[in-house]
Amino acid sequence: MSKRIVIDPVTRIEGHLRVEVIVENGVVVDAWTKGTMFRGLEQIIQGKDPRDAIYITERICGVCMASHGWTSAMAVETAHGAVIPSAARVIRNLMVGALWLHDHPLHFYHLSALDYLDVLAVKDYQGNDQNLLGVKAKIMKLVEGGDTAPLTPRYVPDDFSVKDPDTVITALSHYLQALHVQAKAKQMSAILGGKQPHQSSIIVGGVTVYPTDENINQFRQLLAEVVHFIKTVYIPDVIYFATGPLLPLAKAGIGKGPGNYLSYGAFDLDDSGKDKLYKSGFVSNGQIEAFNDAHITEAVTSAWYRNANPAHPWDGATDVNLDKSSAYTFIKAPRYKSLATEVGPLARMIVAGYEPYVKLTKEYGIKPGAVARHLARAQETMLVADQMFKWIKELEELLEEGKSSSLGRTKIHDTDSWEPPQSGKGAGLNEAPRGALGHWVEIQDKKVKNYQMVVPTTWNASPRDDKGVRGPLEQALIGLPVDENNPANVVRVIRSFDPCLACAVHVVSPKGEKLIQI
Repeated sequence: MSKRIVIDPVTRIEGHLRVEVIVENGVVVDAWTKGTMFRGLEQIIQGKDPRDAIYITERICGVCMASHGWTSAMAVETAHGAVIPSAARVIRNLMVGALWLHDHPLHFYHLSALDYLDVLAVKDYQGNDQNLLGVKAKIMKLVEGGDTAPLTPRYVPDDFSVKDPDTVITALSHYLQALHVQAKAKQMSAILGGKQPHQSSIIVGGVTVYPTDENINQFRQLLAEVVHFIKTVYIPDVIYFATGPLLPLAKAGIGKGPGNYLSYGAFDLDDSGKDKLYKSGFVSNGQIEAFNDAHITEAVTSAWYRNANPAHPWDGATDVNLDKSSAYTFIKAPRYKSLATEVGPLARMIVAGYEPYVKLTKEYGIKPGAVARHLARAQETMLVADQMFKWIKELEELLEEGKSSSLGRTKIHDTDSWEPPQSGKGAGLNEAPRGALGHWVEIQDKKVKNYQMVVPTTWNASPRDDKGVRGPLEQALIGLPVDENNPANVVRVIRSFDPCLACAVHVVSPKGEKLIQI
């Protein structure tokens, strides 16, 4: 006998997501991911000065906003023919890289870790560590007051929940530490971005904030503090859970998905843009090939948009049709070479063959899936953290060189390519913390004629396409063992993708019915 389970909304993610699964004999046999908001920013941009797109698209999200602003700038710069100065490239890397250091620990501790912890086990902690006793006292006071948010409400602990009091209370203490660390990371980004969220420094052709020695020293000090937490707390925590309590889930590859992985590449290491910190590529059936954006299409068969054949974003449109009977989401269905394709940290680590990640997965027999996504996210955080110290040194050298130039300072903006062209097209292909991010712009009469975005969660949470093929997250739920009365495994897999529905869709529908409160 089958049972339909509806989770609406999925909590501890960005935005509004409804997920429905059919369970038979304790296993998911069918799944639907439903974006219940409409994304309207592309229409807002049409008819505007293309330089405004940076600041409009940044308002998509309050977490990865600089990634959108940066990617939008790349798209518009391609159309303008702008050449980014070396110092501007490095400043952008540092500004956005700081937000990666903010985003990844936030995802693990504040959005996902509670899926695996029996929080109330802290009452049985018998140790003498004064810091941990302080955490215990705080949590028990919340319990006594009947208000344990944000640690609860949550699903009932199950066989995969960690119940050891020492482990749970240590993890919760790190949860609290991570709140302070992510604030420092965002402060780093604000030093170079003018403010955060929604920076004001990245503009078409470069940046506007010229760093002082004081700025750089403050940035370096905060970076050292954040990286210390990442290397001594965050990464060890993720490795401990992945190779310890969650190893059975990891070895089984629970929540795998389609097995196709895509990365556009990100963080240019030189002015040519050919050498990147995160490599570009596409992996299918274990074989890697070069990335070619011509292979990207979007289908709208299952989305509330007017019927159209799968099209490249250059030819895409966002025409809403709320009466479409075959639709169940506001998310389109991107495909690469007509294949449902996963993007994000796991995809980046597989495409790059990053040695620390590969070594761990081979040593412990960890297969691609929900746990591997957390492990990949931690490993790539270490990669960008180490690189940021090198970028600081590179920036200092560039600023010093500028002192002896005819301008007396280093160039940080291409002023010659500031004005929009009469007509033109541009694409920004980048990586956000959650995965491959693309912006496409077409300019006509110096105004935006068409603007299309394909964001990471559009890839991962995409619906069935024109061939009826499920999206990556839907496929990841198929075969998942689920307790019908406690569907914790469903949200564990969902959150491993770190969905951002705020990026994928916009404008909340007021219609809805609460089915169950957990």
